[in-house]
Amino acid sequence: MRMDMSSRNQYLKVLQIKYYGSGKKEKSNILDEYCENTGQSRKYITTKINSKTLLKKTGKRGRKEIYDGRVIKGLVQMWKIFDYPCGQRLKTLLQTETDRLRAQKELNVCDRVAEQLKKITPATIDRRLVHTKEVLHLRKKYYQKKHPALYQAIPVRGNDWDRSVLGQVQIDMVEHCGQSASGEYICSLSIVDVASGWWEGSAIMGKGQTRTFEAIEKARKLSPAPWREIHPDNGPNFINWHLYRYSLKENLLFSRSRPYQKNDNCFVEQKNSTHVRAYLGNLRYDTEYELMIINELYDTLRVYKNFFQPVIKLKQKMREKGKVHRKYDKAKTPYQRIIESDWISNEKRKELTDIYLSLNPAKLKRYIDTLTTKLYEVYQEKNKAQKVEVYRKLQPSMVRFNMREKVEIRLGSYMS
Repeated sequence: MRMDMSSRNQYLKVLQIKYYGSGKKEKSNILDEYCENTGQSRKYITTKINSKTLLKKTGKRGRKEIYDGRVIKGLVQMWKIFDYPCGQRLKTLLQTETDRLRAQKELNVCDRVAEQLKKITPATIDRRLVHTKEVLHLRKKYYQKKHPALYQAIPVRGNDWDRSVLGQVQIDMVEHCGQSASGEYICSLSIVDVASGWWEGSAIMGKGQTRTFEAIEKARKLSPAPWREIHPDNGPNFINWHLYRYSLKENLLFSRSRPYQKNDNCFVEQKNSTHVRAYLGNLRYDTEYELMIINELYDTLRVYKNFFQPVIKLKQKMREKGKVHRKYDKAKTPYQRIIESDWISNEKRKELTDIYLSLNPAKLKRYIDTLTTKLYEVYQEKNKAQKVEVYRKLQPSMVRFNMREKVEIRLGSYMS
């Protein structure tokens, strides 16, 4: 019957005591007995029994622990009192403030622990606080996120819109950073009315709060229906005091979508795809000339889309036997939906009608295509100029590298 590892080690310990006090012949007999009973190799057992590791005491290696749990508890308490400083800063505080905190009954430790707290080194402080820091980090990871007062003042609203009321607008920002988000680049502000589908677009450089607010104010002046509610996402370019005070001053409802729920802004997300990305793509635009072309494109595009692009709106959605059935209304342009509604005045209705009669959709489409082509040509020229600049910067180093290659080739030919 074979022994397990623990039994073999216990058996070898008993024989090892006899082995050290025996002669050569007795040692050989001890090894024969062990190998016969365990079936292990004689050379392996000779090496193992001569190592003397079996007679050593098992347990933790290294120096004896100086600072016990009471010292660590007092150290953590001091660390929290002084707002989590590093070891070097806490070392000074331990030497000067330990006795004061004990006198004020804020630190309940004995004299021995107090003396050890004064002697502990900065490196040991950092080493002893590693576990406490990890515990605090894990707890903080699962804390409920606390938003500032502004986020708490703005109510959260899901996808529960009354699609018959004009003036409820969703706002979003589309970034044109390409493959890199570094530096400053152009962003498109996209605004859509939930009931009519009326879209307003504007391009700004960067995502600053002031520029975003100015673009929103401009879109409100161009919108035919009076605004009742603005509904952006949770970005800081929208959730700021500029826009919040403006909504209070103008008596506008201000709501925000739920975090990480894009479907709460489904109307503007759809327009981002059909009105922005479809024309600008996913390229990087970061120059003032490109900004001017994009804004000119949006001025034409808003007229073309709002007056001549019909929108099919969802009328009813029913679930029957596990299958969802959707009913849609007749396709109408945002202009037609606003004209037919009772939420605008007769003067505004006549103004929109006059604008509609003066427009030529074919001419608008040709101009949109021209601007789109021009924007792409400007983008290509910009990239070509950037490549030439990079090549000029790299050219001296490339010349040095080529000269070094030629020298090495010549030396190689002389050596051969």
